[in-house]
Amino acid sequence: MQPFRHALKDQTSLYVFVSVLFLMGVVFGALMVNALTLEQQQDLSRYLGDFFVSVNQGGVEFNQLDFWAVAGLHLKWIGLIWILGLSVIGLPGILILDFLKGVLIGFTVGCLVGQFSWKGLLFAFVSIAPHNLIIIPALLIGSVAAVSFSLGIIRSRVLMNRNGSFARPFLSYTGLTLAMVVVVLAASAFETWVTPVMMTWVTPMLEQVLNPV
Repeated sequence: MQPFRHALKDQTSLYVFVSVLFLMGVVFGALMVNALTLEQQQDLSRYLGDFFVSVNQGGVEFNQLDFWAVAGLHLKWIGLIWILGLSVIGLPGILILDFLKGVLIGFTVGCLVGQFSWKGLLFAFVSIAPHNLIIIPALLIGSVAAVSFSLGIIRSRVLMNRNGSFARPFLSYTGLTLAMVVVVLAASAFETWVTPVMMTWVTPMLEQVLNPV
């Protein structure tokens, strides 16, 4: 526990930097919604309308999401971050992935709020927020670990010209990544079996906006 506290203290600046980068992506994604043309907004509205109808009327078929399909999407982010951290030259790619993740979430929430006001925000709260409150910290922790590992290699091999063993840092880095994989799998289970049920609670209100009586 003590080594973890020391590591967290040493990496505070990295956590702040990565978190700010992610939040910048969220803001950028939300602002992108305003750049959509009228035709694109109409197409988006139709797509969301069809989606909400399928959620509200799909019943059992909609609730039967494939766990591994859902988990696979999140595990790809974790795996790619881990690989980029090992490659060292992929360090900028880690930061880009964090920014893009923020853009995706910001754009999605921005679209829902732009089309449905507070009801869209409520839908985002039940469909996007719950599992992402677990997945996003896991991705950020994995990103900080990857950046820290890459910087450690650069400092040791390039700047200080050392030839020490990297077995221990590698095992620590990989072990932390595997722990984040377990966390992501738990969040994916929630997204697969709980989130669809929560979505059906809100979609009737959104259908009323699209198809007023």
